[in-house]
Amino acid sequence: MQFILLFLMSLTLAGCFTAGKRGGEEALAIYDLGMVSVLPSDKQRRKPPVAIEVRAPLWFDSMGIEYRLAYVDKSRLREYGRARWAGPPAQLIQQRLVQQLGFVVHGQSRAGCVLRFDITEFSQVFDSPNASHALLQGRLQWMDRSRTNIASRDVNLASDSPSADARGGVTALSASIEQLTVTNRAWEAELKAAGQLKACGA
Repeated sequence: MQFILLFLMSLTLAGCFTAGKRGGEEALAIYDLGMVSVLPSDKQRRKPPVAIEVRAPLWFDSMGIEYRLAYVDKSRLREYGRARWAGPPAQLIQQRLVQQLGFVVHGQSRAGCVLRFDITEFSQVFDSPNASHALLQGRLQWMDRSRTNIASRDVNLASDSPSADARGGVTALSASIEQLTVTNRAWEAELKAAGQLKACGA
């Protein structure tokens, strides 16, 4: 009888320690780019459609939220342990461009042109332990239906992080993508005015 009581007490204590450990762990935070306030109307949708294709190297297209400590070693890419993207960054960025600029996903319909964005940097950069910014770098390229280059330009966008943590990094990275949509909208207007997007039906 005494053995049974000791056994039950040990199970109870083990359960308490396990529950305490799990309860003390910080919950995993899952982030996306937030809600879109305004979606393109039917009049704003492109006819013929323009496809968007966003690509990223494997080390920037994982679910991890990447950061660099530039004041220690700017060439070392680090990852937050308890924060993740809801999907690969290239897919999240592509979805946002579809939502805000009226593109269609490449391969889903017969498009007049393709806008490709090749990401080369998508991370939170710490200039000091308490100050950081988001950095979005890459190359935009307009291509006609035969994949011939029409126009291309480099992208280098930075946005200050409101806090030196994963949440601040996500906020700043989301802001840099907003800058990307503004940049591309202005660039597209310039190309149209110059007559360079005639192959796209523009």
